[in-house]
Amino acid sequence: METNGVPLTPEGARAALADAEHIRASATALSATPWPTWFFVTLTLYIAALPIVYGGITADSDWLLPRPVWIGIMLTITAVYGALFAVAAKAWRTQTGVALRLDVLPKRATVPLVIGLPVLLVGAALAFRATGQPVWLIAASLAGATASAGFHLAFVRLHRKSA
Repeated sequence: METNGVPLTPEGARAALADAEHIRASATALSATPWPTWFFVTLTLYIAALPIVYGGITADSDWLLPRPVWIGIMLTITAVYGALFAVAAKAWRTQTGVALRLDVLPKRATVPLVIGLPVLLVGAALAFRATGQPVWLIAASLAGATASAGFHLAFVRLHRKSA
């Protein structure tokens, strides 16, 4: 067998496979690089705001603000978050040549987060509605911000380990 007119030897095949593995590992490391700090802060603030906003939307009566205002806040912060997510992803793709990916993180970290965070954020609003106690919203807000920071630190550790 030949590649570029040069016969392929067992040593050449092993070297080519090692190069391919190195390229794949480098792409994975770049993909696992943490989000830019400004986006990490934006994401954390968004996650921290969600329980409070959900609580305002689900409250029996107008809690602090009328329900339509809470809905407007939810739509606004979600649109701003989506736009900033697009900007961060595009900037990172331009800077590194690869997209940021969550699938390179260990499943033992991502699966509980993907299941637990929505339960935490929505569950706190439902508990608030049932009890009228805003402590549920505050606790969920703090827990969500902590989970966001922990996830970011996991990205940082993974990147340092594979770089």
